[in-house]
Amino acid sequence: MPGGHRPEGSAALSNAERQARFRARRQTPQPPLTIKPSRPARRSRSRRWNDALAEMFAVQTECAAWFEALPESLRDSATAVALQEMIDLDLDAVAAVQPPRGYGRD
Repeated sequence: MPGGHRPEGSAALSNAERQARFRARRQTPQPPLTIKPSRPARRSRSRRWNDALAEMFAVQTECAAWFEALPESLRDSATAVALQEMIDLDLDAVAAVQPPRGYGRD
């Protein structure tokens, strides 16, 4: 093999060939890196139940504040009736309910 010519399909690359391939790869546009959004931490059914109850209590408090802020002329409106129904909910009875355990994951 005079002149450093190798037969086609040879596995050995010269340094110049490796650099040329490296530069060719670097010049081709790379697809953008996609990062998966992180999943929220798993919560047990009882934790989700307690979180939902806390949110319901917060909504009931907001409804009471909104009802108090309603002008007197709107006290007989459908909005006032809906707010009053939310305020009248007995969430303490709902909080006393214990959710069933589920499928060995809770």
